[in-house]
Amino acid sequence: MQMGVGSSNIKWGLINVIAVVLCLLSTTIIIMTPSQGSSIPAVALFVFGDSLFDPGNNNYINTTTEFQANFWPYGQSYFSPPTGRFSDGRLIPDFIAEYARLPLIPTYLEPNNNSDKFTHGANFASGGAGALIDTHAGLVVDLQTQLRYFGDLENEYRMRLGVTKSQQLLSSAVYLFSCGGNDYQTFVAPNAYEQYVDMVIGNLTNVVKGIYEKGGRKFGFVTTPLIGCWPAIRMRQPGETCSKEIDDITRLHNQAFAKQLKTLGEQLEGFVYAKFDFATAISNRMKNPSKYGYKEGETACCGSGPFRGIYSCGGMRGIQEYELCDNATESLFFDSFHPNELASRQFADLFWNGNTMVTEPYNLKALFEGKVSTNFLQNDEL
Repeated sequence: MQMGVGSSNIKWGLINVIAVVLCLLSTTIIIMTPSQGSSIPAVALFVFGDSLFDPGNNNYINTTTEFQANFWPYGQSYFSPPTGRFSDGRLIPDFIAEYARLPLIPTYLEPNNNSDKFTHGANFASGGAGALIDTHAGLVVDLQTQLRYFGDLENEYRMRLGVTKSQQLLSSAVYLFSCGGNDYQTFVAPNAYEQYVDMVIGNLTNVVKGIYEKGGRKFGFVTTPLIGCWPAIRMRQPGETCSKEIDDITRLHNQAFAKQLKTLGEQLEGFVYAKFDFATAISNRMKNPSKYGYKEGETACCGSGPFRGIYSCGGMRGIQEYELCDNATESLFFDSFHPNELASRQFADLFWNGNTMVTEPYNLKALFEGKVSTNFLQNDEL
């Protein structure tokens, strides 16, 4: 049947409408985050701290195997060859990057890296590092040096992108921190706890302010874990008991740092943060491992001696004899100082989606989306 001009116009009009709808749908599919169910804009991620976040920076410094993890069985669950991550697989920042629709954030010190490779951010963390320069001095990249490296990268951004675009990149980025645990492994007399904590937090605050001065506004922090009952600490304690002294000063640190963050929020315009209660989350898994999918919460998968607490995984420190469990996912700790990949994913989930009982005052998802949101999960369990 032959159609008239009017009918033909209607036909083509309908086709155009359908085409526009299909185009919009396809565009929505492209920008959706399937696992999170919402659109995430491109936001860079910069990472600072210690071995909980180190992707392999210590591979490229003059140090000892005690501060490296670029040998088997590290990485066995995900990376081949090992990257230098202190885990059987990925770390918390790796999963945060995934949730934010970013690639793995590159290791800053890896040779031949330049600003072109740091489009989505950079990871400066160094295993063994602390807020204090004296913590493992000469063997790690301390926090102040990490800040200096960030400043070098900022200069590269300015040269490559120009002032305006580099400022936009840095102001919209999220800055993750894990720092403090190594500082408190040194003996501190009880009557000097407050003074020592003030010194640690003072150094950490200076680095945060240094990033703020360069344009950083959105920060993520994990509380310092109570390592007094961790395999490496407990193994060397008299009677293989927990170290009450380490846990006491760490609790004091977490309380004081929480107050400091609130103060920074009042002093620094635009400063927002997510603080994840990592200390409680890992302690709960140690006390009740089966609740969170583990068979073992006290003894590490890899190491030697009581609780596999001797730091010898993979022949570290020249100790060739060590034990390795059959299934790394069953032990909360992969080695005597570090949780396994499964735990890191669980912690990253809480950091990303947690309600205010877990991550406060906002979660990382809210920071990456660039909005203050009270739409937190209501039934999270640490």
